[in-house]
Amino acid sequence: MITSKKDFFLYVEADRIALGIKKKKPSIIGDEIWKFERLLRKVEYYHNCRNYFPWNLYLLYLKFILHYYSVYLGYTIPKNTFGSGLSIAHIGTIVVSSYARIGENCRIHACVNIGTQAGYADKAPKIGNNVYIGPGVKIFGDISIADNIAIGANAVVNKTFTERGITIAGIPAKKISDKGSLGLIINGTDILKDLF
Repeated sequence: MITSKKDFFLYVEADRIALGIKKKKPSIIGDEIWKFERLLRKVEYYHNCRNYFPWNLYLLYLKFILHYYSVYLGYTIPKNTFGSGLSIAHIGTIVVSSYARIGENCRIHACVNIGTQAGYADKAPKIGNNVYIGPGVKIFGDISIADNIAIGANAVVNKTFTERGITIAGIPAKKISDKGSLGLIINGTDILKDLF
């Protein structure tokens, strides 16, 4: 969670690296996913660190622009759910519960749903660091997913996986290999920890 200006800069830079972007600022036309991620981090920073007048007026403006980008890109991603190094692979539907917690260096694809357990508003997944979430994955319930796991396309994950560095897939998801997320994500956070 962003709790200082230093955290804000770390998150923004880690997201840029995780997206594989070399330039320092988004283009006027294009780079919509990167613009969305930067706006998300600004909303988190102003909400967590500067939620007082006159900053709350600017926060309201940022929330409006973020909402526009969310509708345009198809994302329902609440503030303070993803750690640094977020990499959204494509434009397309992504729905994340505000109670979900996803660690650093998550790569997430289109048509993913990370939701709560049926009948509960607050029982949502806790996902570790360096997790790759393939297209069409559904993750729901009061479950945990360990670090360095790769989740295969269209998997339905409704139970806890505590073993690190594995690949899971299927309906319902089960372990299919010991490969994990190595080579599937760019670890933007670890690259920057020495600099910040």
